[in-house]
Amino acid sequence: MSKRSRPANPGCPCGGGNAYADCCGRFHSGEIAPDAEALMRSRYCAYVLEDEAYLVSTWHRTTRPSRLDPADGARTQWLGLEVRRHLATGEDSAIVEFIARFRIGGRARRLHETSRFVREDGRWYYLDGEASDSANS
Repeated sequence: MSKRSRPANPGCPCGGGNAYADCCGRFHSGEIAPDAEALMRSRYCAYVLEDEAYLVSTWHRTTRPSRLDPADGARTQWLGLEVRRHLATGEDSAIVEFIARFRIGGRARRLHETSRFVREDGRWYYLDGEASDSANS
C-alpha cells in the first residue's frame, strides 16, 4: 500500500462534513482521537489515502498485522462512509458500526462492520471487527 497525496479539496474523505485539516488530518498529524468514532473515521480516511503507517499504528498491538496487503493487488477506490452507531461499552471500550462503500476490480461493494475499540494510556485503538453480510451496492 503506497501513500496517496492528501486531499486537495477541503472536504474530508470520511464524510464528517469538515475540511480534511480540521477533521481526520489532525489525527493523521499526531493529535489523539477523542473517541472511537473519530478514530474509526480517521482510519477510513487513512484507507482512502493509503496511509499504512497510520493504520498499523492505530491497530491494537494484540491484533495488529505486521503490514497490510491490498486485496489481490487490485486498486481499491473508496466511495463513502456511513456511521450507523457509536456506543461506549465501558469507560475504555466502544463499538462503531459502519458501512464503507468501495469499488475493487470494477465491482462496487460494501463492508458492513461492527468494530471494537479500546483505549489504553489515553489513546483509542482498533481491536477487531465483525463483518455483516457484505452485499454488492
